[in-house]
Amino acid sequence: RTVVCNDPDMTLPPAAVPPDTCRLRLERTAIRRVPAAAFVALRRLEQLWLPYNALGRLGARALRGLGRLRELRLPGNRLAAFPWAALGDAPRLRLLDLQANRLAAVPPGAARFLRDLTFLDLSSNRLLRLPPALQAAWAPLPAAPSLPGRPGLVLGLQDNPWACDCRLHDLVHFLEGGAPHLAFIEAGLRCAGPGGLAGVAFRQLQLSRCQGPELRPGVASVRSPLGSTVLLRCGATGVPEPQMSWRRVSGRPLNGTVHQQVSRDGTSWALLGLPAVSHLDAGDYVCQASNFLGASETLTSLVVTEPQASTECSRSPEAPGAGTGEGPEAAAYDRLVARRMPPTPWPAGPSMEEGGPTGPQEARMVTALKVVGDTHQSVTLVWKAPRAGSVALSVLYAVLGQRTMRRVAVPPGRTRVTLRGLVPETKYVACVCARGLAPRKEQCVVFSPDEVADAEATQRLINAVVASVAAVIALPLTLLVGCGALRRRCRQCRAGRSPEATSTYLSLDGLSLSLGEDSGPRPQPSLGEAEGLLSARSSSSLDSATGGARRGGRVDEYFC
Repeated sequence: RTVVCNDPDMTLPPAAVPPDTCRLRLERTAIRRVPAAAFVALRRLEQLWLPYNALGRLGARALRGLGRLRELRLPGNRLAAFPWAALGDAPRLRLLDLQANRLAAVPPGAARFLRDLTFLDLSSNRLLRLPPALQAAWAPLPAAPSLPGRPGLVLGLQDNPWACDCRLHDLVHFLEGGAPHLAFIEAGLRCAGPGGLAGVAFRQLQLSRCQGPELRPGVASVRSPLGSTVLLRCGATGVPEPQMSWRRVSGRPLNGTVHQQVSRDGTSWALLGLPAVSHLDAGDYVCQASNFLGASETLTSLVVTEPQASTECSRSPEAPGAGTGEGPEAAAYDRLVARRMPPTPWPAGPSMEEGGPTGPQEARMVTALKVVGDTHQSVTLVWKAPRAGSVALSVLYAVLGQRTMRRVAVPPGRTRVTLRGLVPETKYVACVCARGLAPRKEQCVVFSPDEVADAEATQRLINAVVASVAAVIALPLTLLVGCGALRRRCRQCRAGRSPEATSTYLSLDGLSLSLGEDSGPRPQPSLGEAEGLLSARSSSSLDSATGGARRGGRVDEYFC
């Protein structure tokens, strides 16, 4: 027997359904909920269809008594949650259709009730991910015995806003290549997020496995003089990217600001800047990295010391690991540990080497230090040294925030050195000074390899563009001016001298001689570019001179 009800005014399932009904269809009604044991009298019911109703809630005992139920179809409803435990009352269920509902998650406990299904449609819901327990439940599924060679489970997972992060890694690989007994209603599942992966197909994903936060080894103790600026660094890796934070063990508020950044290799960094430290800032600081898998912490101690009146100049150990760590490298770190905050003035006292004072030439041994970008893993330091040919230099460099500085010996006469093996997107501090002397502030520079390399490439591009534009603009103008000058010269050569201009000069000269008192010889004026101007006004000049002679007056000058 089949019973079909499609009354749009129906708000509850009908009570007077014949008990021998095998198929019950309640479609396109106003049913909003199914009470407990609503179908308990239908012992022979095998198919229960409730499509396209207003169903928003299904009770945990709604399927009580349906031991023969094989199909449960609930598409096009408003279910935000489904009572997965209710499937325990339907042990013969093989088909479950939950298409076009509002399900946002499938709990891990639902896997044991879905093990025997051969058709599951979860498409057009709000699912972000599926629990790993479903993969374990579907993995041992055999092929359907009644359909040899056909898949054991048909899945509908399309049209969901899948969040393609590390929590979807195992399921993506399982669904795409490791489950030949699975078939999809619609192949080509795609991501909805994060933003960079929106619209990417599952088969194109390269997801990483989830990993708890792992802190990178850092400095356990930092010593800094009173009033200086300190930068505490803490790095961690993890999938997804861990959240970084700083706090004090004593519970006091932080006297600084925290900056977060992610390097190119995926390391998350938390930088705590403490400006003008005082004795109240001394103590233990805790850096914490956390994601949904857990949290990790590391402890850093800050020791505030009294500022020194002068810069100590101790001989740096030649052998690695020698000494107590209080040489030029330690002094450089104490002064250059932080550059994100405004730097404090360095002591300007005289430098000392092996107990003796050094002169002004040693103080100005290295000047104009700059960084030239090579690649994202190397840079070149260039400087000026007036006495480079007679004094050996040292290059000290380290990651900004680390106390131990590496030393590179520079032989006399060299004014550049290349540092290799640097990490991109990492701040470094480098100093160049006379061997055995602590570096001064103007002899140090803070840089990042990738920023320097990008700046050099940009400058080269700008120079090339400027040169090209200048050539394009200047060449036509030069040709135009040259051609114009050549044309005028050729015109003058063809025209030759004007007889009128020559006679004009002779007439003027003769007129001046006849009227003037001085009869001495006068030089013949040279005929050049002024010929045109003189000849244009020659008649007026002669008239003026003649009129003066007729009046008996003396003519001393002529006007052109």
